[in-house]
Amino acid sequence: MAISYNGDVAIILECQHRTPGNLRAFVQASIRSLRTGKSADVRFSSTERIEVVPLSIRKMEFSYKDGEDYVFTDPETYETINLVPEVVGDARNYLVENSTVTVTFIAERPVSIELPASVVLAVTEAPEGLKGDSATNVQKAIKLETGITIQAPLFIKPGEKVKVDTRTGKYMERA
Repeated sequence: MAISYNGDVAIILECQHRTPGNLRAFVQASIRSLRTGKSADVRFSSTERIEVVPLSIRKMEFSYKDGEDYVFTDPETYETINLVPEVVGDARNYLVENSTVTVTFIAERPVSIELPASVVLAVTEAPEGLKGDSATNVQKAIKLETGITIQAPLFIKPGEKVKVDTRTGKYMERA
């Protein structure tokens, strides 16, 4: 949910309704400003009026990188939008062509993207595992097609595809 707070649009990250003992009820919320990107804990009284800002969510596909910007296409209307690196954030480490993401719009302005829980990426560089070095769960650093480096088991070789958890950035399994 997005609200108008202190002349700025903010996204509600977490919200709790509280009714302490003999006091009036209030809502404790964690919000993040879209303009500054800063988070804050705010307390709203039960009599306070809050203006809700319309929020829309659309599935889009990553097309290509144009200079610094990232270009996304709506698969239904074929409309394209350019997102700046600040909006894309750490998601750029998992974006490959034609990957589907969820883009959140506030007042027709893209404000954030959300990746699926896991993505399949190709391995570009993987050093050879040493023979006899498999007594325990030994891992090695591998480089993926997007340029990030993760830890993976010794048996992973260049050219293979691996499944990576986008929330933690860890190796899950072969794909």
